[in-house]
Amino acid sequence: MTDALHSRRNILRMALALGAGGTLGGLTTACATPTGLPGAGTLNIALNRSLVSLDNKLNQFDAAVTVQRAVRQALTRLTPDLKIQPVLAESFQLTAPTEWTVRLRSGIRYSDNSPVQVEDVAKALESYRDTKGGFLATFFPEWPRVVKVDDQTFKLRTDAPLPVLDYLMANILITPAAANKAEELQTGVGSGPYVVTAADRGAGNYQLAINPNYWGTRPTVEQVQVRFLPSETSRVVSLRSGEVDVIDSITPDSVEQLRGLPGVQIENRPGTRITHLFYNFRKPAGHPLADVRVREALSYAINGDALINDILQQAVIPVPGVVPPGLSGAAAVGGFRYDPAKARQMLTGLGVRDLSMKIIWESGEFAGDTQVMEAVYEMLRAVGVRVTLQQFEPGGDISAWRQGRAGDWDLLANGYPSSTGLAITVLQGMYAGTAAKEQTRDTYHGYVVPEATQLIARASAEIDPARRTQLLTQAQQTVWNTWPAMWAFAPKAVVARRERVTGMAMGANNSYDLTQLRLAQ
Repeated sequence: MTDALHSRRNILRMALALGAGGTLGGLTTACATPTGLPGAGTLNIALNRSLVSLDNKLNQFDAAVTVQRAVRQALTRLTPDLKIQPVLAESFQLTAPTEWTVRLRSGIRYSDNSPVQVEDVAKALESYRDTKGGFLATFFPEWPRVVKVDDQTFKLRTDAPLPVLDYLMANILITPAAANKAEELQTGVGSGPYVVTAADRGAGNYQLAINPNYWGTRPTVEQVQVRFLPSETSRVVSLRSGEVDVIDSITPDSVEQLRGLPGVQIENRPGTRITHLFYNFRKPAGHPLADVRVREALSYAINGDALINDILQQAVIPVPGVVPPGLSGAAAVGGFRYDPAKARQMLTGLGVRDLSMKIIWESGEFAGDTQVMEAVYEMLRAVGVRVTLQQFEPGGDISAWRQGRAGDWDLLANGYPSSTGLAITVLQGMYAGTAAKEQTRDTYHGYVVPEATQLIARASAEIDPARRTQLLTQAQQTVWNTWPAMWAFAPKAVVARRERVTGMAMGANNSYDLTQLRLAQ
């Protein structure tokens, strides 16, 4: 494995040495100067995954948050340290166990100069609720009802207590009710600091300019160019050449190449995302993977320390449980251990021989994805498992596979973000499946364990913080005991930026506020 890794690093170094923008082809931006470099007032961002939409209801990767929040806003938002802060709401208070009272800021208008109204909040909740395949819907144990008090004030009421509703509402972006719908919003009107002036959904490129009606402090960066560069080598080369200012999702190899280069800075911090090799829980009874003992046995085949140290170079941390360790409410309920002899012994004892597994993942899902999956392939083969790898291009049909509509598979390597910084929302989104949800394929890969679902529901409705923590720990232990994943890690949030970009406050959720950025002239 070591020789292969060194070979890959040499290839990357050679590509960088030959760089000077040669790999970028025809991707010169509309905001570039005749030299190909971005203009003085234009910030160029290159993403590793295509921002196929500015609609927060569907996008599931973290970097999209930076762009989406620049156009549309929510009642609240998370600070870089995952604290809750009001945005469109002037106040957001729990006034009864099942009731929050919200007052909108006065005088806020959208980019089309129409006012932000209570009805827009109600319509936004309705649209998120009715969106097919919307991942945010799974975070809500129930949808709050909007009860208007006056033009600026309303109640959010639920049947059961929902003490983290202020965190959940940070993800519900508000747009005028008349233009809002459950279908995907490609462009649209927002109350954020920027408006979309050009969009190419197919290429994943967007151009933003300052919203003249923005109610907050005017940004200093006049224009933002968002580009999709799937090749890591191209992103790194374009940063080195100065064609882009910020790149995301870079591997440790690239960090090593960029660190110390004149004009380049690396930003990183512990993240809130979990990346795991998750089993397909839609297997019929009698299938080896339907047996928790088989799932546990396979986990001993994975040398997690080697993956972290040799491939991921400690850019990630182990996960001692089922949610990222940095989340509020996360509990250390288990750990993955490498013991291939035990894996073989358990599989033999269970009568599992010549097991075949199909492993799927989307390219760019996590830094170093291909190298990690190639190593996993070899580790599983070493304990007698026949493995087939299938990689999907970004923006492809991975969603259909996740929902079991595109075909059968055995293991999916993918990530799951925490959009609130709270363990409870990750548990709600991944492990609170029910038979009813599975009928509409709204469970997480078919995971339906009633005992876990009930504990998560009780924790979600628990007002007392100490009791809620206790229930959360019980729920996480219950989930761990089902061995839902073969292996897991929590990536650190990492971006690289040109030094001409200052003011970046990198959030644990791998996003940053565009209004805080400055560009040197």
